[in-house]
Amino acid sequence: MSVVRRATPEDAEELLRLRQVMIDSVFAARSAAGAADSDTGWHAESIAVVRDKLADPEGDFAAFVVDQPGRPGKLAALVVGTLDYRIGRAGNPRGVIGHVFSVATDPEHRRRGYARACMEVLLDWLRERGAGSVDLNASAEAEPLYASLGFVRKPDPSMRLSL
Repeated sequence: MSVVRRATPEDAEELLRLRQVMIDSVFAARSAAGAADSDTGWHAESIAVVRDKLADPEGDFAAFVVDQPGRPGKLAALVVGTLDYRIGRAGNPRGVIGHVFSVATDPEHRRRGYARACMEVLLDWLRERGAGSVDLNASAEAEPLYASLGFVRKPDPSMRLSL
């Protein structure tokens, strides 16, 4: 069984490394040239924010990880989630919504159940904090995992403005 633990500020660099693994994996398939957008220049600006978020155990941000066997300081897998509030509605009267993102497993450690183990712990954390629903975006490769955990596709009218 995989030992899942909550990430600490000392894990921030590895979290960013695995987030980049996820970004490269998801967006490589969408790239017209077939190459991933592996620009890592944003890591330097992001690291302090990630450390601060990881240092707040009572905050609305959590990451759960599995360490690489025999490699101290290196992560095999991670999941990251946040809590957000919206005015309540039927099915979620308290308005607390969980968001899952940055689910990633180091390529050499895939198919060992690490992402599932991390997801289960994150979902427990979200439930304990009152989330009435949990949203995520799924790659085609990861969709069977999420479906097995009870996630279903929904019609999504989402739009985005980059500021």
